[in-house]
Amino acid sequence: MPSAARAFTYVLTSAICWNSLADDRPRVLQLPPAPKLPTVQQVVQETEPPPKPPAFTDPAEAGEDYLIQGEYTGQVAVDGVDTWYGVQVVAGGEGTFDVVILHGGLPGNGWDGTSREQVSAESAEEQLTFPWGDGAAELSDKKIHVSNASGESIGRLSKVVRKSRTLGLPAPPHAIVLFDGSNADAFEGGQMTEDGLLMQGVTSHEKFQDFRLHIEWRTPFMPTARGQARGNSGAYMQGRYEVQMLDSFGLTGEDNEAGGIYSIKKPDVNMAFPPLTWQTYDVDFTAARYDAEGNKMADARMTVRHNGIIVQNDVPIPEATRAAPFTEGPDPGPLYLQDHGNPVRYRNIWIVPR
Repeated sequence: MPSAARAFTYVLTSAICWNSLADDRPRVLQLPPAPKLPTVQQVVQETEPPPKPPAFTDPAEAGEDYLIQGEYTGQVAVDGVDTWYGVQVVAGGEGTFDVVILHGGLPGNGWDGTSREQVSAESAEEQLTFPWGDGAAELSDKKIHVSNASGESIGRLSKVVRKSRTLGLPAPPHAIVLFDGSNADAFEGGQMTEDGLLMQGVTSHEKFQDFRLHIEWRTPFMPTARGQARGNSGAYMQGRYEVQMLDSFGLTGEDNEAGGIYSIKKPDVNMAFPPLTWQTYDVDFTAARYDAEGNKMADARMTVRHNGIIVQNDVPIPEATRAAPFTEGPDPGPLYLQDHGNPVRYRNIWIVPR
């Protein structure tokens, strides 16, 4: 063995012997505990999508919160003068509500368009209490009683159920009736409910250029849903330009809410009625214009009446709206009713070409 190797062996042996003399106890290597593996059930639960919020299509099954939700009108004394107010009570699920107080009355029926106050409230024993200025208001038995800071009664509002002025409008003799409740044959993928309503996610077989559309639609009651998940659908003119359908009751009115031309322009006023109430769109549509070479010469234009009130007045639409199934072009296009995963229903659909 070479001298260098003998020296290394001596040093190593001496170190081992010295270490053994210093501590001859057996050494135990401490390892960290093994991670706990998830069970198969946990893996499945984590990968499954969250359950969808409940969607009620029958008022008889919608529950107590649905009975409280709605619109109220009446007079309240302000500095000794009786003043009209409108109140929209919006269910948020599990007894919670947003209360929107509107000076002058309800949208499209007296509201001044600017004065808007929103407060939160919770129900208890079929009653709802919320602040009103320096005083308070109590909702029970379809009435809102308002008192001042001293507890004196200063006004009362009663629940109202509004109907669109064009609800049930019959098709003119020269109209093309797309749906009257007898069948869904005018639509690709057309399906009907047991009570004769058209279901979402359909495209008309017939295609159109310039026209007037009448359609009646109803959103479900989805109190725990929010935003675009709350009763969402849309009516696409020519399959290109969407007028949004959404449970927008009590909201401020944006371009992705009811009456909005999606991503283009918000409605002039939010005319949304409460969910499970039949609503109407009456749309005057003018198609985009193209020259012989296919160059666009003029934008499409649209006037929209929501529940009989103009919310879009001859608005130019510079491009196809988001999620449109058809791109812009000179050819006629169908009426498309979007399926956004919510049970929105339709009836009395007809078009008058012009």
